[in-house]
Amino acid sequence: MVGALLLPVILAVAAACGSDDVAPTLPTPVPEVRSLSGGSSSVTLSTGADDTRETNTRPGEVGSVAQEIQGISGWINSEPFTMESLRGKVVLVDFWTYTCVNCIRTMPFLREWQEKYADEGLVIVGVHSPEFQFEEVRENVEAAVEQFQITWPVLQDNKMQTWRAFNNRFWPAKYLIDKDGIIQYTHFGEGAYDETELEIRKLLQEAGATIDGIVANPDSGPTFDEKASSGGIESGQTRELYAGLDRNAGSQVPYIIQAEFYAIPAGGPILLEDPGDHQNHFLYLQGMWINGLDGAQHARVTEDLEDYVALKYFGTSVNVVLGSEGQPYVVYLTVDDGPIPLADRGTDIEEDGDGRTFISVDQDRMYRLIESPEYGGHEMKLSSNSDEFAVFAFTFGSYSTGP
Repeated sequence: MVGALLLPVILAVAAACGSDDVAPTLPTPVPEVRSLSGGSSSVTLSTGADDTRETNTRPGEVGSVAQEIQGISGWINSEPFTMESLRGKVVLVDFWTYTCVNCIRTMPFLREWQEKYADEGLVIVGVHSPEFQFEEVRENVEAAVEQFQITWPVLQDNKMQTWRAFNNRFWPAKYLIDKDGIIQYTHFGEGAYDETELEIRKLLQEAGATIDGIVANPDSGPTFDEKASSGGIESGQTRELYAGLDRNAGSQVPYIIQAEFYAIPAGGPILLEDPGDHQNHFLYLQGMWINGLDGAQHARVTEDLEDYVALKYFGTSVNVVLGSEGQPYVVYLTVDDGPIPLADRGTDIEEDGDGRTFISVDQDRMYRLIESPEYGGHEMKLSSNSDEFAVFAFTFGSYSTGP
């Protein structure tokens, strides 16, 4: 992790999941957090890849031979194939996972490239390398493939073996491979869509495709609101926030700083008290919670929404990854102690007869809470009476539209 408190670095990291966040200033003494699962959830994994074909490049680097697909547990939209079988094609390997907002933001561009260039020799290979355990479930990935209108092959890399083979560290990550199987271009995170498309076109032309009649899209992607980087660490865009022990153990500064959360082994119910003084970049839990490795789960059935997750955030958009293992349940949300304003509501927000804003949780997925046209800082609270209420992560954006 980078130790310097540089907001521009935070914003760069915010464009890609998978790297540790820059540490914000500590609001209180922070508990010592150890790995409670016998290992770290870091996405820097050891690799068994060794195919360098007598080059000085490491696997996954530009100029190296693309590593073979390994350890795939499921194939969606395709029968099994090998990288070797794709020689002669231009291949775009896209590492993603379906709850990653950064991956979701790239989907419109991937769909455009598929539509424009699939018949010209481009093969997109979506390698789905899960961040959370529920993302290993085939039915969940299939639902995401349908939701995001993905028509290219999706490979379930549940054991992260193909991820390791490419020495990958980020979601999303793109590796562009020429007709001879050599990686010619890489891009990690969002953005640079115009540059990536030009690289695709270059390799297709080298492979003999005639694409003169296909117009390249000059859109490089949305830009951050300037307020996200001009206000310092206290009012800069909120970092990605994780509720599970594994991610908290792997972070220089935990996302949950209530020491009691770490006082017992994973899976135990803990009574937590919200200290009330919220600062940007942290989560605060109130009530009875179970400290899981991937996330935190409400540990009791309540009647008056007395248990909750609270945070102070800065940005234009807020998303949350929630779990639903049993019966569907409802989560009520407030912003600055009131219902979410109509103009700021994300696509998953509903309103009941009493004017309260809520979401219906019936799948393990990312839910879109806030999509505001204005950058700002606000207090948010999520509460549910259900003991199925499971929180995994919050993500934030500073774009004018979208999640």
